[in-house]
Amino acid sequence: MEKSIFALGFFDGVHIGHGALLERTKALAAELGAKPAVISFDVPPVKSVSLISSPYDRRQDILRFYGIPDVYFLHFNDELRRMPWQDFIDLLINDFGAGGLVAGYDFRFGYKGAGNAQLLSQRCSQMGIPCAVCSKVTVGGETVSSTAIRRALEAGDVEMANLYLGHSYSVSGFVQTGLRIGRGLGFPTVNISYEDNVLIPRHGVYVTTVEIEGGESCGAVTNIGVRPTVGGRDRVTVESNLFGFSGSLYGRRIRVNFHKFLRPEIRFSSTEELRQHMAQDRRNAENYFSVHK
Repeated sequence: MEKSIFALGFFDGVHIGHGALLERTKALAAELGAKPAVISFDVPPVKSVSLISSPYDRRQDILRFYGIPDVYFLHFNDELRRMPWQDFIDLLINDFGAGGLVAGYDFRFGYKGAGNAQLLSQRCSQMGIPCAVCSKVTVGGETVSSTAIRRALEAGDVEMANLYLGHSYSVSGFVQTGLRIGRGLGFPTVNISYEDNVLIPRHGVYVTTVEIEGGESCGAVTNIGVRPTVGGRDRVTVESNLFGFSGSLYGRRIRVNFHKFLRPEIRFSSTEELRQHMAQDRRNAENYFSVHK
């Protein structure tokens, strides 16, 4: 069986720190004539933490930005939570055929997080397989981390989040039937929803691009929120008005890439005031794209 060099981690957001780890995994795999692959987890060890990206989006980002198609998600159940750190390494070697392991400097694993990067390296040496530990990556003196990206997104600072990510923050989903309010105002939209336990950025209007499954991409204005002017809903939606696109996208998967925060979500006094602001949002987005081509 062909051996794999596994990158270990949660990879939430797949930021540039993760990127350094994934590139090291690819290099070690090429050196040893093995396949690069990723071992991750479907849910975070700390249940109160909201995810930057769903497992689907993590898998897609690892593939599209780093070219690694083999991503395995372990179900973080009680058995895995209570597994001694030594047994976790044995699982990777015996069940997954690991020919080498790569982890970040702060990687913790095993029961109560007893395993760390140093112990991982020592254990791999005992087992006769290579191990690489990657150092932290910083931007402007701050360590790049999923926590820092969450803070930026909660503040609506997608430009800072994108700097840490090394790519545009995005969310994907299948287009759903909406209330058709945007269409009535002259700004037809496509709607997707956030998955459970995925972080919702600051409510408001953003400059975005929308990638349609199959390859087409359009500039857009996207609202994240509950649409307070028109009664709203309890569930937060992602509503995008696409530039230069006509046709139905219902049931198709799209990816919304976020570039700039324009304004917070506001409850307007009338639908006419809402329409005027939507028109201004679109002009602002078009101005953004005229500069950022």
